[in-house]
Amino acid sequence: MEKVKSSGSFTFNESWEEKKERALKIVKKLIEIYPRERLLHGDPFFTLVRCIISQRNKDETTDKASEALFRKYPTIHDLANARVEDVQKLLKENGVGLWKNKGKWIVECSRIILEKYSGKVPDTLEELVKLPGIGRKCANIVLAYGFGYPAIPVDTHVNRISKRLGLAPPKASPEKVEEYLMELIPKGLWIYVNHAMVDHGKAICRPISPKCDKCPLRALCPYAKGLISDEEIRKT
Repeated sequence: MEKVKSSGSFTFNESWEEKKERALKIVKKLIEIYPRERLLHGDPFFTLVRCIISQRNKDETTDKASEALFRKYPTIHDLANARVEDVQKLLKENGVGLWKNKGKWIVECSRIILEKYSGKVPDTLEELVKLPGIGRKCANIVLAYGFGYPAIPVDTHVNRISKRLGLAPPKASPEKVEEYLMELIPKGLWIYVNHAMVDHGKAICRPISPKCDKCPLRALCPYAKGLISDEEIRKT
């Protein structure tokens, strides 16, 4: 705990207990505003492949490409036996960025999971990040949305919003942001954090011109009160 609390520095004064209390109020409010009936995709392999496709892509593109990919290659065996060039072509035709790398990663991941893990996606962060194209964010997405395990994936939305809300120091790395959130938020609520902050980031807390005047978290947000600036966050 002390290591996390002493990492970086906040731009306003608040005790750790006050921060925990505020964090809980924020998360509960976000869950209330952005509920989701079903948080699990129900298939770790689908979740993993979709996460690879989603990197630096819009949700609409990811949805379209994922649907097309699994329509042509419905099982892990199909993808493991696919020609990399064919998968790359399908991704490219569906508007996926970095399609060369992603096509290669998807086929390689499929083969590794079949050969090393008997066709079962590994369910630990340590093993997931060993797979091609899977970083810490994607690994946590697989754990949270594929397996239903407590995890907090930190993408650009979660990173930005956590810092604006003063739940992590402006200069903290995404890994440190994850640590702060895990310390501040009860474990039973971790799985809701990513989707709620992503939805909030798209609707209100946008990267440019956030709608602070319409934000339901305004009273709980140091950014809205001028205690944190985008300039400080962008320096990271």
